[in-house]
Amino acid sequence: MTPRNTILIGDATEKLRTLSAASVDCMVSSPPYYLLRDYHVVEQLGLEDTVEEWVRRMRAVMAEVARVMKPTGSAWLNLGDAYSRHAKYGAPRKSLFLAPERLALALIEDGWIVRNRVIWAKTNPMPTAVADRLTTTYDVVFLLTRQERYYFDLDAIREPHTSTVSPGQRPAKDERPDWFGPHGGANEGLRLAHPGGIPGNLVGKNPGDVWPLPTASYRGAHFATFPPQLVRRPILATCPRKVCITCERPWSSGPGHTYVLGKRTPAGAADRRIRRYPGRWQVLRQPGPLEPTCECGGPSRPGLVLDPFFGSGTVGLVAEELGRDWLGIELSPDYAELAWERLGRPPETRAA
Repeated sequence: MTPRNTILIGDATEKLRTLSAASVDCMVSSPPYYLLRDYHVVEQLGLEDTVEEWVRRMRAVMAEVARVMKPTGSAWLNLGDAYSRHAKYGAPRKSLFLAPERLALALIEDGWIVRNRVIWAKTNPMPTAVADRLTTTYDVVFLLTRQERYYFDLDAIREPHTSTVSPGQRPAKDERPDWFGPHGGANEGLRLAHPGGIPGNLVGKNPGDVWPLPTASYRGAHFATFPPQLVRRPILATCPRKVCITCERPWSSGPGHTYVLGKRTPAGAADRRIRRYPGRWQVLRQPGPLEPTCECGGPSRPGLVLDPFFGSGTVGLVAEELGRDWLGIELSPDYAELAWERLGRPPETRAA
């Protein structure tokens, strides 16, 4: 049985083995980076003798995540890198370990699909006195899935367009350039949208894979929290607001109503998935209520977000804000207590 809205204290791999298979909708986590933090806990991850050993232990955790995650689920891993101080750690002195890349390649071997490598571009990076390389100003977040088709609500994280186009405007080239390789992209979407004066998808633009965000401002005893903004998008996109209790299929938003404002109505304005845009016209969508996508006829419950390295509880905080259930695993009892305090749970109200 997989509990909800509670913290399991212990080793991540061992605690994951106690959970039911295919019971988690998505995972969002920031495991300890290799050789960058000492949490002063026995058997902690991140202080292995070599980077290869760190990768091996992370693979064991992710193997259990694959078991407990639904086939349509997704996993988001926030990872950072470090510079080697001796070849014994697995890289020449002064070289990057490339720990995130090593882990990603190993996870591909284990059957994971790497769908995105998001760049968390830190807007307030830590300064460095090193004079023979550039300051490190970003971490990565890998989006991983177990199959090609999975739950992903892009509309929930789209952003308003900042550009405008005139009716009849077309991209420079409608056709696929002859110099494109076999995997080169095309601009078919823009070719269809621009003649109607639409800058892109009516719902808004894809936020892309570079996220400029500040580091966390939390000043508690846990010194490696990641910002809530880094958690919000993954949960909105890959954890359903409601799922059927019987078949576990996600519910979806109904058509709702569309309001068109301004001097002209853009082509396709009857589309239900619409947000406000700048420019000559504005469209505002009134979302409909959530509706089941199955015929079970049973009740629903919130989607479940897992964080096997719960720390001070940021994933739980954001999940509750967004109306999702959560489950944390934390090796340190002290950090688990800190997370409960951040969540505002006195001992007598904590889930068993």
